[in-house]
Amino acid sequence: MNEPHRRLRVGVGAGMADDRIGPALQLLEQCDLDYLVCECLAERTIARETLSRRHDGARGYNPMLEERMRAFLPLCRRKGVRLVSNMGAANPVGAAQAALAIGREQGWRDLQCAAVVGDDVIDRVRTHPELQLMDRGLPLEHILPRLASANAYLGADVVRDALATGAHVVMTGRVADPSLFLGVALHHHQWAYDDLPSVAAGTIMGHLLECSAQVTGGYFADPGKKDVPRLAELPYPYADLYPDGELFIGKPDGSGGRLDRMTCTEQALYEIHDPDAYITPDCVLSLDGLHFEALSPDRVAVRGIHARPRTDSYKVVVGYFDGWIGTGEVAYAGVNAVARAQLAAETVKERFRLDGGVAGEIQVDLIGVTSLHGSHPAALAGQPYEVRLRVAARCPDKKSAHLLGDHVRQLNMQGPYGAGGPVNLGAKEIIAVDAVLIPRNWVVPQVIMARA
Repeated sequence: MNEPHRRLRVGVGAGMADDRIGPALQLLEQCDLDYLVCECLAERTIARETLSRRHDGARGYNPMLEERMRAFLPLCRRKGVRLVSNMGAANPVGAAQAALAIGREQGWRDLQCAAVVGDDVIDRVRTHPELQLMDRGLPLEHILPRLASANAYLGADVVRDALATGAHVVMTGRVADPSLFLGVALHHHQWAYDDLPSVAAGTIMGHLLECSAQVTGGYFADPGKKDVPRLAELPYPYADLYPDGELFIGKPDGSGGRLDRMTCTEQALYEIHDPDAYITPDCVLSLDGLHFEALSPDRVAVRGIHARPRTDSYKVVVGYFDGWIGTGEVAYAGVNAVARAQLAAETVKERFRLDGGVAGEIQVDLIGVTSLHGSHPAALAGQPYEVRLRVAARCPDKKSAHLLGDHVRQLNMQGPYGAGGPVNLGAKEIIAVDAVLIPRNWVVPQVIMARA
């Protein structure tokens, strides 16, 4: 058990659902961690895992959970490291039970695992069709018949409470990304939840670490402009947070990647709509005055952060069924490749219409030419010698989605000459997401201990 009132060292075990395992093992082996935090949820992840749990009630958590636990638990046990993660997704109790079973299998007889529940508020929001969707500006009633999931972004207080049980492993569902890290700090340093300078320090720590290797050079490299040494050996970061809020971001000594003012600044601004008012469940963080000082190639000091009190609401991400997407791809090469690809696309759209296909939207991309910025004159000026055509349609039914892909695949013999590698990528059900705000007293988080 960690003693309070001393330095806290938190390492990152993951920054997305399918993140690499190796760099986390490097931290566990080399960096004398107190905690390892794995942040594994994106906006659509819980909706996806909710569907997984409907097909198999024992699932619904991160598909890599077992692989990660088998890799991490022996080192966590040997090094005295506690693990916190939102890998529980739509089934935190199932995730905690799975972790417990793996640990016991490995001989960790006194392993304790806790689950944080209460973020699933679908039953509550169903009774409030008047709630406003934040992105679409429509009442929730508009999507209510198609609602798949509704999960509140819980805060750091419930993570703190889960760690207070003595659990070696804590599995949560939808907890806000930085709150996973702040919860560790609240528990370790025994900070009050309304101690704003401390909450600010723990929140910016979480925000800098939540995307794993982004702060150590991932999603940063641009050859000749922003070079990242040994990108293939990109490490995960860790943070040292002291009782007075003093904060440092580090990476393993002599490791690859890059950690400096530039990487930290880019990550600080990541997914921030208003730098003076980054709203989390725990506080309203302000980056005004935030600055970084590189102390060595492997260590950066973080200074100048502050926060205002948290709001009286929780954000709830709602997932809903929004039809199907059908997609097909085919390549063309040689002289006039772009013109042949454009003719192929028009042919697919017309055949789709003639065969009764229904689509609310059809998108045509010439990958590498127009797929990001559209048919800009500059994109077509060079007339590429090869191009891959992608046609996608948003359809109300699975049959139409498959039909679109079939017509692309059939270009092999029924379209312009020189088609290469035509494929029907199939029909994929769409789970769209939006958000609503609900009063905090509608949410009742709980901690449940996993049982053998």
